[in-house]
Amino acid sequence: MTHATDSATPSGAEVITEFLKHSPFVRHLGMRLESIEPDRARLAMPYREELATIGDVVHGGALAALLDTAAMTASWSAHDGSGQLRGTTVGLSVDFVAAARGEQLIAEARVLKRGRNLCFCEVDVTGASGGLVAKGLVTYKLG
Repeated sequence: MTHATDSATPSGAEVITEFLKHSPFVRHLGMRLESIEPDRARLAMPYREELATIGDVVHGGALAALLDTAAMTASWSAHDGSGQLRGTTVGLSVDFVAAARGEQLIAEARVLKRGRNLCFCEVDVTGASGGLVAKGLVTYKLG
């Protein structure tokens, strides 16, 4: 009987990077991974007219989706990739600090605490100009 070597098992960062490339929802919103390192991730979402709620104000749901996706990415970033490749958001809290108006948005996520199955993440979403537009806490379950 042969066993797969550790090098054959993809890392969590590799798993989530491929997931983001192929997720229809992520592609629909135009999100892209800018950077990933253990317990941190940075995603960008360019402004498009379809994301607006009125005028050039980005809909809160689009902001929340970016925030949630960044937390998911940070959660997977240091996962060992073994076992079942499953995960889900179990808690999401978003505070909208300012209107996001007609510019690319950047979500910076970091894992505050990593438990056996749960990751507790903090996410800041800023506009391209650097102003904070949303802050969130996300609890993400792996496995």
